[in-house]
Amino acid sequence: MPSVDDEHNRRTKSRGSEVQSSKLSGRARDVVQARQVRGGVHFHGNLRELGPVPRQLPADVRGFVNRTRDLNDLQDILRDEREPTVGPLCLIAGTAGVGKTSLAVRWAHLMRDRFPDGQLYVNLRGYDPGPPVEPAEALNRFLRALGVEPGVIPSTLEDRAALYRTLLAERRVIVILDNAASVAGVRPLLPGSATCLVLITSRSRLSALVARDGVRRLTLDVLSEDEAVLLLERTTEGYRRGDKIEDLRELARLCARLPLALRIAAERASSRPLIALEELIQDLRDESALWDLLTSDDEEVGAVRSVFAWSYRALPVDGARLFRLLGLHPGPDFGSAAAAALIASPVGDARHLLDSLAGAHLLGQPARDRYQFHDLLRAFAADQVQLEESLEQQEEALFRLVSWYLHTADAAVSASMYENVGFPLASLPPGVDPGRFTGHDEAVAWYELERDNLVAVTLVANKLGSLDLAWQLPGVLRSMYNSRHPFDEWFATTRVGLDAARRTGERFGEAYLLHSLGKANTQSQRYQEGVEAHQAALRIWRAIGDRAGEIDSLAASGLAELRLRDLESAKRNIEESVVLARELQDPHRESFSLHLLGGVLLELSEPAAALTPLREAIQISRQLRNATAEIDAAVQVCQAQLDLGNADDALSTAESSLTVASAINEPVLTAQFMIEIGRIHNARKRAEDALVAFQKAGALQRKLGNRGREAQAIDGTGSAYQLIGRFSDAADFHSAASTIQRNLGDTWQLVLAINNLGDALNGLGESADAIAVWSEALDLLNRYDDQRAIRVREQIGRKLQQDAL
Repeated sequence: MPSVDDEHNRRTKSRGSEVQSSKLSGRARDVVQARQVRGGVHFHGNLRELGPVPRQLPADVRGFVNRTRDLNDLQDILRDEREPTVGPLCLIAGTAGVGKTSLAVRWAHLMRDRFPDGQLYVNLRGYDPGPPVEPAEALNRFLRALGVEPGVIPSTLEDRAALYRTLLAERRVIVILDNAASVAGVRPLLPGSATCLVLITSRSRLSALVARDGVRRLTLDVLSEDEAVLLLERTTEGYRRGDKIEDLRELARLCARLPLALRIAAERASSRPLIALEELIQDLRDESALWDLLTSDDEEVGAVRSVFAWSYRALPVDGARLFRLLGLHPGPDFGSAAAAALIASPVGDARHLLDSLAGAHLLGQPARDRYQFHDLLRAFAADQVQLEESLEQQEEALFRLVSWYLHTADAAVSASMYENVGFPLASLPPGVDPGRFTGHDEAVAWYELERDNLVAVTLVANKLGSLDLAWQLPGVLRSMYNSRHPFDEWFATTRVGLDAARRTGERFGEAYLLHSLGKANTQSQRYQEGVEAHQAALRIWRAIGDRAGEIDSLAASGLAELRLRDLESAKRNIEESVVLARELQDPHRESFSLHLLGGVLLELSEPAAALTPLREAIQISRQLRNATAEIDAAVQVCQAQLDLGNADDALSTAESSLTVASAINEPVLTAQFMIEIGRIHNARKRAEDALVAFQKAGALQRKLGNRGREAQAIDGTGSAYQLIGRFSDAADFHSAASTIQRNLGDTWQLVLAINNLGDALNGLGESADAIAVWSEALDLLNRYDDQRAIRVREQIGRKLQQDAL
């Protein structure tokens, strides 16, 4: 099938299934699970080789003072060997602004050489005004950082957590879970390995983690008076002279000796070196008195808010307005261009204001042109925008922000190699200048940086009632989603957009997003849901007379049906899409549909008939100079030639196409061709050549994260070992392939693998076990009625009959 849809299996990048050898029990699944891979071709190396080393640790804090006792306490936790099978787990608890994150990051920097396999960091946003980061999303980020391709990350929380624990099982990694609000938000993110260090920060005590999970809690207090004064002195050093120690102590007291407040106050004092500290302190006392009247919060929170207000009121008018409007931004961080859209200003002006806010410690700057709030400052900014901006002004600012994201996303997709949108966008409001991109890599980098924000602004657009923006945002991103497979975001934004399109009566938008939803379902193995979504889209395309949309939904519906092995229905839909594409004189859609038709005919055991549409697809792709589509179809030409018994022709096709795939850097197709070459060598009884090809294919598929294809390479290895009479090794490989396919839920490939396992077991003389797995294969085949399935069923029936005799 075309490679754009080949990543449909829920695959994982893990060591594979290696289980203890035991006496075979007779049940087919037990037979599969009882075997252990120990053959000469190794697809499962050291886990450290499977992905990159993540380096997510934030920058260390400048001017970090003392905390010597707390650092020593953390060191004691690391040295504690009372639980040798449990990794060091530490919770740093304390009030807001006390410096929990700073301490965790400082210690992680000190310890990183002891954990050479990297650092993972996530801000769980447990105390932000907006929703927290859910464990499933945090795991999604961690798995991507560990090298798992987006399209193969499991869909469920349980499966993601299992894969995460597997990948960390032999790694020495620091994991920081910042701003956790609940035990439920933390527990799925704990590695199961004693080799990892986990640091959790929270305002809560999270007692259940301590009681049940063995987490050691360190409660962080405010700085001592001497430490607080030292922090003020270090931060103002070089800017002020002659400040009295009693004034510094009073300033520390007014800041409740909280590092966050102390840094903001120190920056304010540094920026006014000619004003006596006593005068600044009096201003802060007045601000504190006001907050005492306005709030009933505890002393520490009141002190922090007083310092915030004291610093905020000193800002110039434009800086103060940007600060409070940023409180409307729904995402975790932002760049200067998004900030400029909020205030309808040039980007250069916004960047200057942002730098001033960062200099005043009212914003953090974790990277170049990226800014973020401390959660307390975000809440303060949100309060100020409600107080000082009318509802109309707030909505106008948010509309500008969402519009900027929509048009910048459109520019990113246009600059990428992905399919561009096919509909006009809502017009830009005055003062908004969308981003521009020079090429594919820059566009994709922007998308990856803004993924969380794109989800957040889609939800905001829907909440605002800007329904055109709410459906167009996921519509614009459809091809980005289709190529990069961020299933969580894809489903979330598309469902919101679909609801918005229906509410506004936008029939094109509804069909467009139904098609997107169908693709998301198909590529995440929800095949029946995929068919239903595409058929719903098809009805709308026909109702509004959109022929191009009709072709797309017919082809996509046929592909989902092919995955379900509803082959006759798939053939009807795809043949109709070919006819319509020719009527519309659309060679791109015609080529794609012809390719799909060839694939269906192959599965219907009609290889000679399949060659005609496949060769037509290749010819059209060549005319369109689409080398990827051309060699993608060539993969299936190889399969057809092999099915026809023309192994030499198949090998020639595969080798010439492999050269092109390698030249244009198409690793997915390269790995696919290596599997086909292995199969061809097996058909030619060239076992040694097959083993080499399957080894290369398995290594490539593992690197790509395609577990389904890796399992096919493993299964092919087993068949090669059968050719040379190494049935025990063959059984081990077929067993491993069967386990992977069973875990992936790919029933057809499972049938093929356990059928081969039965052959290997029979070659070993283990007839009872062979009968068990062949019998399971027959049971699974009962759901299929196509000719290929019937042929496999007949073959197994003959083997069972011979074994019974």
